Amino acid sequence: MTNNPNELTIENSVLVLIDHQPWIALMVHSIDLGVMVNNVAGLAQAAKNAGVPTILTTIGAKGSILVDPLFKEITEIFPDVTPIDRTSTHAWSHPEFRAAIDATGRKKLIMAGLVTEVCLAQSVLAALKEGYEVFFVSDCSGGGTVEAHEDAKVRMVQAGAKPINWLAVTGEWAPDYTSPERAALGDVWSRRGGGVGQLVDYVMAQVTAGLVPMPTFMSAPDKAGSRRAPTTGQTKTATTHSGQRN
Repeated sequence: MTNNPNELTIENSVLVLIDHQPWIALMVHSIDLGVMVNNVAGLAQAAKNAGVPTILTTIGAKGSILVDPLFKEITEIFPDVTPIDRTSTHAWSHPEFRAAIDATGRKKLIMAGLVTEVCLAQSVLAALKEGYEVFFVSDCSGGGTVEAHEDAKVRMVQAGAKPINWLAVTGEWAPDYTSPERAALGDVWSRRGGGVGQLVDYVMAQVTAGLVPMPTFMSAPDKAGSRRAPTTGQTKTATTHSGQRN
């Protein structure tokens, strides 16, 4: 939406997901793993539905003793995308990763990763040094301990990064309840949004029962001009725009 007054818009931001992998997740103790997986899946699906360029990267997912792919909840959303695999915890120093960032032409990075104090913090701090504006999604990230996670958040904030949660990101992308962008996110909130999802489901139950008409904000015209209720329909893979290989 061209008249979005928020800091983060669909047109100016890039989603960067770093090392959301099962083995690495076993080291996370700052957030319930089920909650974190749900959150990052919701954020990834929202980016896909909205058409926000998304960069996926892993560490040691192949070519090592053990195979450690991305969470299936992410690969199911981006089935045709091969994540950029690395051997270094410092994703920002990987040429292919940087090329994917540069290819978007955007300067606002929305970053989440495992673990917070290592792989996420290293790339956040490096991006800030190069003039990028960084928002880190704390509830889609996790540290080895609560203290490690919180220390990393403080360190990133002190360097200039901005903390945010995944629902706030999607809210900034689509603030207008009558917009097609908002309609595109309805199903994501229903499936992944917790209390927000319950609200969406309650409204839809009233519509299904014939008690109220479909709210205009849930049947807004999409970019092609048709009208729709919330669906899981996906736009063209955002990572294609970011320069990642398919």
